[in-house]
Amino acid sequence: MIIDAGSPAAGPLADLDAAIGAPQVAGLWQAPDGRRLVVGVAVPDHTGTRYQRALWEVDPAGTRPARRLTRGAEGESGAGFTPSGDLLFVSDRAEPGADEATSLWVQPAAGGDARVVATAPNGVRSAVVSATGTVVFGSDLLPSADSLEADAALRARRADATVSAILHEGFPVRHWDRDLGPDRTRLLVTEAGTDGAAGAESTVRDLTGHVGRALGPDSAWDITPDGTAVVATWAVGEPGGAQRHTVVAIDVATGARRTLADDADHEYEGPRVSPDGSSVAVVVVRRKDPRDPGDRWLGLVPLAGGPVRHLTPAWDRWPHSIRWTPDGAALVVVADDNGRSPLWRVEVATGAPTRLTPDDGAYTDAQVSPDGRWVHALRSTIDSPPAPVRISLADGAFRPVPGPAEALGLHPPVRGRLDEVTTTATDGTPLRAWLTLPAEASPDSPAPLLLWIHGGPVLSRNAWSWRWNPWIAVARGYAVLMPDPALSTGYGVEFVRRGWGAWGGTPYTDLMSITDAAVDRADVDATRTAAMGGSFGGYMANWIAGRTDRFRAVVAHASVWDLDNSTDTADLAADFRREMTPALAEANSPHRHADAVRTPVLLIHGARDFRVPINEAMRAWWDLCSRAERDSGPHRFLYFPDENHFILRPNNIRVWYATVLAFLAQHVLGEQWHRPDLLG
Repeated sequence: MIIDAGSPAAGPLADLDAAIGAPQVAGLWQAPDGRRLVVGVAVPDHTGTRYQRALWEVDPAGTRPARRLTRGAEGESGAGFTPSGDLLFVSDRAEPGADEATSLWVQPAAGGDARVVATAPNGVRSAVVSATGTVVFGSDLLPSADSLEADAALRARRADATVSAILHEGFPVRHWDRDLGPDRTRLLVTEAGTDGAAGAESTVRDLTGHVGRALGPDSAWDITPDGTAVVATWAVGEPGGAQRHTVVAIDVATGARRTLADDADHEYEGPRVSPDGSSVAVVVVRRKDPRDPGDRWLGLVPLAGGPVRHLTPAWDRWPHSIRWTPDGAALVVVADDNGRSPLWRVEVATGAPTRLTPDDGAYTDAQVSPDGRWVHALRSTIDSPPAPVRISLADGAFRPVPGPAEALGLHPPVRGRLDEVTTTATDGTPLRAWLTLPAEASPDSPAPLLLWIHGGPVLSRNAWSWRWNPWIAVARGYAVLMPDPALSTGYGVEFVRRGWGAWGGTPYTDLMSITDAAVDRADVDATRTAAMGGSFGGYMANWIAGRTDRFRAVVAHASVWDLDNSTDTADLAADFRREMTPALAEANSPHRHADAVRTPVLLIHGARDFRVPINEAMRAWWDLCSRAERDSGPHRFLYFPDENHFILRPNNIRVWYATVLAFLAQHVLGEQWHRPDLLG
């Protein structure tokens, strides 16, 4: 398959400023009557120091152009709709005459000013709304606070005393780039109202009280249609600092809690209450260990209590992002499949899965229309960014609906070719990868190759990425190879098992095999290649640097260097130890091969990366420098004191791309090293 995106010249992504400034669509919410969609759009603010988010209305029928709904200086994110169709959103903007605070707002569908529904001292997240207008959301409160007012007073005392200390009473203590505590998540309840009329702010009630780490950053919840109960994933502690997620039901009137699903060998994710309120669909996760990657399937839990029904235990795909059809007869889910991330329809009566979308799209934020005819979602591909679409539930056919990009008059974002490379692994397993190439790449003008390795590792490269965008490199003449090696999803559990506990084994040989297939092409230059990756991909880039000198350069972002040390100091240490013993970590650790590194390496790391702590980069940098004949040798270390596992600030993103491209130009293209201007 070859696609020519065909915009003029090298396309907008040749201009780094234009690429970073392009509107990024994320999040989609559907009004109760199905006639309005709202999407979130992020663009850099005027300072270039942060992304500012706004909400846009989209017509699912495609007859009206998209229009911008919010323009707050602090930005807004979507939260949902009231039963009457008024928009709920979260913003840090201040109401007239009030101090700035993170609040839940409502904007009337019929027009008029937005008003505050609820204010929480430390934010509003994951709001769910019942058909009766009851809203439940998460917010972090200090342990001893017995009310929102008490929490605000305690925060003021800490601020006045300049106290930042956190007393931990359990693990984990960090998550991605966040220190956990001293506050912890609780569920709060309020009433959204049904008409959006002006009036006093609604009363906010603490539903759960302080429950420690039971409601963590990865917890999820849903509300019954009648608003009488909330179903949530609930973390319970285990020996050795571990925890597992159960499922509980919480009475909204009393806060009484009862357990719906709890099994020491399984965990549960993403609960969704059925349209009639009688059952809960969940993702059931069989827990992993160093010998077994586990498995996952769909399950049904009676809300009144009873055993978990395993709906799809034999389906060799891993579902997530559950939605019910309005009649309760089926679930619509997402599951990776052979380099794509389609929507699937799963029949509740039989558990039979049917792939709904047959195309190359990756779908997120699916919402089923109230009449059961359509699914509205965001669709992206390797060569097209997320945009709203309408999908037929009858046959999976989709059509785009006019979104923010069309309203802003944006041109197609890429120019080049998208192809698919296939080969066979050393053990006979079929392998595949996406390959993007410049339009002019040919046997007479072969393109240098960049091997870009995805993170995870239990993921698949099947969607558009703003953070690791191959088309920015394509616009500069590179071909970019994006494979799914062993451990990747969408190929069955045995494909994951091939690399389980042996990150440096089959995943490495798979990457070399698919690279061999790519450089055998006449339009790819086998003599000019580089390897890149972030997170697990960064680990693999480090591993490659110590195992082969076939590449001219290696870029390792947020990368593991000492695997045993990294797993014990990361935010998910207990979870990592379920996957890899100290002996396995030592055997698969890149630092053991530091003496063999001959390839120039660019290390990139953020100081607030708690998933792969900064000590990994510091140790790698020392090991590389101490073995260089002079100074740091050909190696470079791009360090971000204020970033985390992901580089999120627009100007820092500019620096990231500029440094990577300069490093590659020096070592792959043979150009002179040019220090990016923003680095001084």
